[in-house]
Amino acid sequence: MTEAATTPVLKVLVVGATGSIGRLVVEQALGRGHTVRALVRDAARARSLPAAALRVVADLTKADTLVSAVADIDAIVFTHGSDGGGKQGAEQVDYGAVRNVLQALGGRPVRIALMTSIGTTNRTGAYNRSTQAHDWKRRGERLVRASGMPYTIVRPGWFDYNAADQHRLVFLQGDKRHAGDPSDGVVARLQIAQVLVHSLTSAPATGKTLELVAERGSAQEDLDRLFGALLADRPRALDAILDEANMPLESEPARVREDYGQVATA
Repeated sequence: MTEAATTPVLKVLVVGATGSIGRLVVEQALGRGHTVRALVRDAARARSLPAAALRVVADLTKADTLVSAVADIDAIVFTHGSDGGGKQGAEQVDYGAVRNVLQALGGRPVRIALMTSIGTTNRTGAYNRSTQAHDWKRRGERLVRASGMPYTIVRPGWFDYNAADQHRLVFLQGDKRHAGDPSDGVVARLQIAQVLVHSLTSAPATGKTLELVAERGSAQEDLDRLFGALLADRPRALDAILDEANMPLESEPARVREDYGQVATA
């Protein structure tokens, strides 16, 4: 998955940089010549990151701590997650981190790659009923779309459940797989990181939302061709182009509707 020689060098902020995907994103971005700023809550956890990555300590749940982290950046890759924090953690991290970073940017445009998960639109499954994690991840997606910034939203399947010969990437849309287990789709962590980083400099990836899985076969070199086959989201629409309309705006919490309005006018 090579980048063209003319690929621009970006200042990339990686949110969730010490996580299992974030670490790989840091490595991939550095490998493509980008300057990387790793956002971490605990500097000690960042010791294993590549030395070339600049560590920035901040709290995703507090927007005022993020201002220096986003200063002068060209792009953001969100790989964060609430990691079993329950309903409160899902709101504060899965959603709140996106809201707070956008607030810290103050309307300054950057390229965004947001990782959520396959099944994000599944509101009735047992997992979402107990954690509301899908709902809050989806609201984070909505903030990115409403912001009007250039973006790619990636909903990966189950991490590293792929077989040794299962690396042929498949980009899906409409989020139709709701089994809640690896039958929904699987993909290697490394390939998730590669797709996220590639999207930052890919014109065909702009304004696209996709579910990312892998089937048996070899990895493709031309990711732009895969992105180019996707439908783009409608400009500033809250939901992805083929998503089920099962989260009406009028039923959203008042605080969330206010956030949508604020990012749309920033």
